[in-house]
Amino acid sequence: MTELINVVGGAVVDSLADPRSLLVARRTAPPQFAGMWEFPGGKVDPGEAPEEALHRELREELGVEVRLGPELSAGAPAGWPLNPKAAMRVWFAELTAGTPQPLEDHDELRWVALANAEEVLGLPWIPADLPIVEALLAAVSAQPSPN
Repeated sequence: MTELINVVGGAVVDSLADPRSLLVARRTAPPQFAGMWEFPGGKVDPGEAPEEALHRELREELGVEVRLGPELSAGAPAGWPLNPKAAMRVWFAELTAGTPQPLEDHDELRWVALANAEEVLGLPWIPADLPIVEALLAAVSAQPSPN
């Protein structure tokens, strides 16, 4: 049996304390996913901690630094299944430096309002990311508002 490919993704929000907007990224490749939306991120390199990989990937893909918040629970230690060979762990993240730019693997970035689930779910998501998006919307709507 081959080892599962570990992937990390960032649910980059405008505020960890009171998330109202989510930064989403539109893929340019591979062809079957070009034009579809996803969480920015990528593969964890050998010997790299998942959180380190996420910081590296967000620097490479978007040119930003982030503060990581809680992980979005997948209910499985390996994370959210992407396909039979790969699983992704997703963390909430907040920008701390830089302005997001589509530097690598993406041609467009967009902030979407988390209060508008129809807008968020109406984007053509990579199919494996859709259950993660639904869980993220549920987690954010269950979060108490700060006073």
